[in-house]
Amino acid sequence: MRIRLRPLLAATGALALSLVSGCAGGGAAGSSANTVTYWLWDANQLPAYQACAKGFEKENPGLKVKITQLGWSDYWTKLTAGLIAGTAPDVFTDHIQNFGQFVDLKALEPLDDLGIENSDYQPGLAANWIGKDGHRYGAPKDWDTVSLFYNSKMTAEAGLTAEQMGELSWNPKDGGTFEKAIAHLTIDRKGKRGDEPGFDKNNVKVYGLATGGGGFGDGQTQWSPFTGSAGWNYLNKARWGTKYQYDSKTFQSVVDWYFGLAKKGYMPPLSDYNIQSNQQNTQVAAGKAATTFDGAWMISTYTGFKGRDIKTAATPVGPTGKRATMMNGLADSITKASKNKAGAKKWVAYLASDECQTVVGKYGVVFPATAAGTEAAVAAYRKKGIDVSSFTEPVADKKRFRTFSYPIASYSADMTALMQPAMEDIYGNGKPVSSLDQTNDQINLILSQ
Repeated sequence: MRIRLRPLLAATGALALSLVSGCAGGGAAGSSANTVTYWLWDANQLPAYQACAKGFEKENPGLKVKITQLGWSDYWTKLTAGLIAGTAPDVFTDHIQNFGQFVDLKALEPLDDLGIENSDYQPGLAANWIGKDGHRYGAPKDWDTVSLFYNSKMTAEAGLTAEQMGELSWNPKDGGTFEKAIAHLTIDRKGKRGDEPGFDKNNVKVYGLATGGGGFGDGQTQWSPFTGSAGWNYLNKARWGTKYQYDSKTFQSVVDWYFGLAKKGYMPPLSDYNIQSNQQNTQVAAGKAATTFDGAWMISTYTGFKGRDIKTAATPVGPTGKRATMMNGLADSITKASKNKAGAKKWVAYLASDECQTVVGKYGVVFPATAAGTEAAVAAYRKKGIDVSSFTEPVADKKRFRTFSYPIASYSADMTALMQPAMEDIYGNGKPVSSLDQTNDQINLILSQ
């Protein structure tokens, strides 16, 4: 399972200096001329990459790959510490939310000589890993989009068909058919639905929509399908923007409506959310919520819930007339401190190849970045009886869907550190959305340095 939490990384000050000096003088833990050390965080993907390692070692006699899998929070903590101490791995799975910071800290090895072509991967994936200096620092690994997961038994009991769930639309004024569906799926402890007279919003048994917290500054599985389908952009340009746009009236109107669902009792209060023990999937699994937005990396988790027939639908149509979803993608990066850069580059090139990505796709856990890898994954999901069209259609149908990237900019950790409490104040404490004007100014001041 790939969980979207946030690493505690600093982008400025003494840590940045230590990181750079650490990268200059150290070496990757456990690496040698005959071994490439590789870190990843997703336990579900470990068998697939172990299989890739066997194929790689067969093609490269004398080279071994040592794979280490760590939980998400430990992963970033230990990676950061390793970069400082010079004990980081040769190669690691990189996330776009940390990419800008690692580039700024000069912690990554350029990969320009690997021959990575944008056209070899799903649209936009390869281009996202080009730094401000024009050099490549990541080889595309996989991708994910967001869909609406729903408990099909609950929707059927509410009289909502699969067709209706797939044709929902929304707007920030009255919420459209999406809010109507969420209201109808909400049930209080006396059996009253959210759209019925006498509904008690303070004593809810089943919420129409699970909560994923405040969404930090990206809202990937919270509010981003709505801000995206309203036509809003995080930054003034797609990559390496110089100004965030959280002061946008469009953004603020969407956020005000979205968190307003909790005020109406259709979504749990912020106090119900817990990163460690009560995430969206936990709420759905426990029957405490009928629907939630979540990413493709969670498909196997939701379909594996015992006694829950979980289905998916595309994100709702927004005011722009399109559906929208973040299309995120991971990459493999090489640390500047790697002692085995030659072996590391061979391993990264293999990871980015059709040969490895097709193997990964056949495990049916994630969508690999190449077209062949994606096709293998779709076939594997189909074999398991899982329909993944709500995730793949946004990539294939640009007329009906808008896809957008996680915000790529410098000082992403600082942005997150400022946006997390700001969004939680709006959601949990009723602070006005206009307060984001000041937060946006603070973020842009840091970005202008």
